[in-house]
Amino acid sequence: MRLLSTVAALAAGALLTACGTVGEAPGSPVGPAAFDAARLLEHARVLSDDSFEGRGIGTPAEDKVVRYLTEQYAAAGFRPGGENGTWTQAVTLNRFTASAVEARFEVGGETVPLTQGQQIVVSTRLPGEAVALNDAPLVFAGYGITAPERNWNDFKDVDVRGKVIVVLVNDADFEQPELDTFNGRAMTYYGRWTYKYEEAARRGAAGVIIVHETAPASYGWATVTNSWSGPQFDIVRENAAAERVAVESWIQRDVAVDLFRAAGLDFDALKARARSRDFRPVELPGATFSSSFDVATSQIVTRNVLARLPGTTHPDETILYTAHWDHIGVGEPDANGDAIFNGAVDNATGTAALLELARVWAAGPRPERSIVMISFTAEESGLLGSEYYAANPVWPLETTVAGFNMDAMNVYGRVASLGVVGHGQSELDERLAAAAARQGRGIEPDANPAAGSYFRSDHFPLAKRGVPMAYAEGSGDFRDAPVEPREAARNEYGAKRYHQADDEWSADWDLAGQIEDMDVALWIGRDLANSRDWPGWKPGSEFGPARAASAAARR
Repeated sequence: MRLLSTVAALAAGALLTACGTVGEAPGSPVGPAAFDAARLLEHARVLSDDSFEGRGIGTPAEDKVVRYLTEQYAAAGFRPGGENGTWTQAVTLNRFTASAVEARFEVGGETVPLTQGQQIVVSTRLPGEAVALNDAPLVFAGYGITAPERNWNDFKDVDVRGKVIVVLVNDADFEQPELDTFNGRAMTYYGRWTYKYEEAARRGAAGVIIVHETAPASYGWATVTNSWSGPQFDIVRENAAAERVAVESWIQRDVAVDLFRAAGLDFDALKARARSRDFRPVELPGATFSSSFDVATSQIVTRNVLARLPGTTHPDETILYTAHWDHIGVGEPDANGDAIFNGAVDNATGTAALLELARVWAAGPRPERSIVMISFTAEESGLLGSEYYAANPVWPLETTVAGFNMDAMNVYGRVASLGVVGHGQSELDERLAAAAARQGRGIEPDANPAAGSYFRSDHFPLAKRGVPMAYAEGSGDFRDAPVEPREAARNEYGAKRYHQADDEWSADWDLAGQIEDMDVALWIGRDLANSRDWPGWKPGSEFGPARAASAAARR
């Protein structure tokens, strides 16, 4: 990422300033160890090197990642924190690889062929050897949402069993936040693609077509192609047919507009109607969808990596630090011929942060409560490593005090604010605000809530089971000059590098901002680890009841 080459010298001064203070906890003297930017940079370089082949799960590269992480955690001074005294937790997943994909619309007496990766992306997470869907009727189901507590039902009494539903991404408030039916521009779980597939399965649909639009999705078509064209993964389910549809797909917006027009419908007019509670599903007259493809279904065992620093007084109580080690792996070559999705920012940076946090924790006074680092697998496949851990915790969730998640960290320099994803949910908010204030920073409640980031990283499976989890990273204006190249690099990453082969490591990264964010997590973690505090959820949070159910386990 060469855009920052002109600021490297100035960044070094800010970086040294940050490195000199990160060992300090609120109300305590400077600790025995500070975060080392050179170590962070080197960990990220190694993990995003081409030899790690994009850190794909269930590939030979996984062995390299697990070996590197366990060696580094051990060198830092942590102990194995996984199953049966090992460094890992086995996560069994089904892997689905679609091949020979064919898809088409029949509409108005015409056949409209669809090319995989161009007009459409088709995948499945339903075990089997092949999928053959022939001339299934198409029904536009708005946003595909059933939310009784919000008096919302996009399906009404329309039976969609055996049909393919066409749905919009995000939820109704994205286009009209003043409706405030789904928390305005802050995406709810109903807006996530995962929910739409789940609800379609509950309704008995044969398949789902999500209409991709860059703004409400918060990512471009290239991200869809890269994320869903390769092997798909899912946890092993007792009755997969009841929870998964045979065809999960996306189409480009222009394809949807043409399809609706050929069926005598106006896509934009129907999209506007879908923002109303009165919306009813609309069948596309004379339009059907067909798709066939082979499916290679197999099981793989991938691994979460866990490292633990036992507490001195309350070792059965845990503070978590989490980040996912996996990325997309090797895909189709881009325009430059690069097929390795290195995932340097996403998420070699967060993985490096855990290793460096472990070193600083182990170098300081032993905490009263235990510290556990979890490098999760299969985040890019749908938060599956964290979902598995949350359902099968090695360290009980009832006595997990709180956690800090780190994903795609700031590599562009110090910023004015600490962005708190999911702000307003838990009592960690006030602790985050106090720590940020020590750095001269304010709190920015989720700079882009419409992107649904709260449901897109590994803290979520833990949060929905009641564990207070902080997901907070630098946000806002840059504090060090020159500002323009920093802004350009940050914007370019979102537009051109996220989930692309160009997410590459750079020696020019300015990690002063990342270190400030790690500083916050360290300070709060130290306070909690040496206290009898149990942060809770705020009134009205949907995660409060899950935590309350285990209150007797916390004393």
